[in-house]
Amino acid sequence: MIVRRRNAFPETLRPFEEIQMEMDRLFNDAFREIGFGKDTDLSMLAPDVDIYEKDDRLFAEIEIPGIDKKDIDISIEDHVLTIKGEKKSEREDKGRNYHVVERRYGRFQRAFRIPEYIKAEEIKAKFDNGILTVEMPKKEEAKKSSIKVKVD
Repeated sequence: MIVRRRNAFPETLRPFEEIQMEMDRLFNDAFREIGFGKDTDLSMLAPDVDIYEKDDRLFAEIEIPGIDKKDIDISIEDHVLTIKGEKKSEREDKGRNYHVVERRYGRFQRAFRIPEYIKAEEIKAKFDNGILTVEMPKKEEAKKSSIKVKVD
C-alpha cells in the first residue's frame, strides 16, 4: 500500500521553504510599514466582487469568507458605496511551529461608484455563508421601458 501525504514542500524543495518564509516575512514587514496590519495580504485588501442587474435592481456580491457580520461596515457617500471590514485572526501562536500558513487575516475595503438612479436610502445587505449581497433598487424613472420603433 502506498501512503501519500500532501506536503506543501516536498523533500527536494525543503531548502527553498526557508527562503519563501523569509520573503513572506519581508513583504509583511514592508506592508506593515506603509499602514497595513499584521498578516495582511493583497487578496484580502480587495475581495472578489460580482455586480449584476436583475429586474429593477442592481446587486453586488462580495466574497468575504471567515468574516463575522459585525465586522462589516457598509456606507454610501457621494454616490460611492464603500464596503470595509476585517478578518480577525483567532489562532493561538504560543508553542506552535507552523509549517504552512495560507489563511489570511486583516482589513479589506472595496468602493464602487453607484449610478444616480439608485435609491440609496433603500439599499439592503445580507450576509450568508461568506457572501455579502448588497441589493440596490432603482428609482422609478430609471426602470427600463420598451418602445417599438417603426422602420421605414
